[in-house]
Amino acid sequence: MSQLAAQTENQPTYKPESLQTPEEKAEESRRIRRLQLMMNMVIQVIQQDRNLPVEQASAMVANARRAALAMFPGKELAFDLIYWSRLQRTMRERYRMQ
Repeated sequence: MSQLAAQTENQPTYKPESLQTPEEKAEESRRIRRLQLMMNMVIQVIQQDRNLPVEQASAMVANARRAALAMFPGKELAFDLIYWSRLQRTMRERYRMQ
């Protein structure tokens, strides 16, 4: 089986909430909580680590976005609306960017 086929096979499928089983709802809740923790950790590291170079912080942001979209494929708009502005603001404040 190709790597792409294996990745696609392992991706969660999305159903309207009314069609989700209790197990599917619980799994989605776990992934949402994991995403929230991950994003909070990235933001905290950028804010608090005074030795973190801007390049490394940018890589962390890119990796966090990639991980979020792996957990929730096709949800780029939701990520951008919820987290992108927070990440940009954190980078601007920490590195005094325009």
